[in-house]
Amino acid sequence: MMDITRLESELSQLPLYFYGFIDPKSLEFSERIRYICSAECPMYNKTWACPPAVGEVAACEHKCKAFSNCLLIGTITEVADIADIDAALATRPEHESITNQVRGFFRAQGIEPYILSTEACAECARCAWLDGEPCRHPDRMHPCVESHGINLIPTLEENGLEFQYGENIVTWYSLLFF
Repeated sequence: MMDITRLESELSQLPLYFYGFIDPKSLEFSERIRYICSAECPMYNKTWACPPAVGEVAACEHKCKAFSNCLLIGTITEVADIADIDAALATRPEHESITNQVRGFFRAQGIEPYILSTEACAECARCAWLDGEPCRHPDRMHPCVESHGINLIPTLEENGLEFQYGENIVTWYSLLFF
């Protein structure tokens, strides 16, 4: 059983701009989000963290909604120029580090969360998916939120959050299901 008070105490020590508990059943799943992956993302079919490796949207939805709780965490970072995609993406590892710290809080309570996070996994220089092999680091690989067909915008709006806060602000979100 998760000690929420303990978890919230630990979360308050991190540089999160937001954390909140949501009902996984309230998440919106959409094939059109997955379409964006296949049509626009250069990582499509190149990693275990992305489609088609993560499974069909319906299977992803079933997996996520099978959990009774979900923790949404968010970080924000300012960059000199939001149009500099390399600079914006360079802020991702810090968010992933925080996500992994939160996973550690869960593990310390004997709970292994199912984590969805940012972009494609970047643990290996070449993903084992490309060679038809199992993931080398399943304990560190987090599929991205969009890979599961999740439209996070309605959830953010329900929590009074934005997806984009300003000209040079990068926002990152993770979902930890438990």
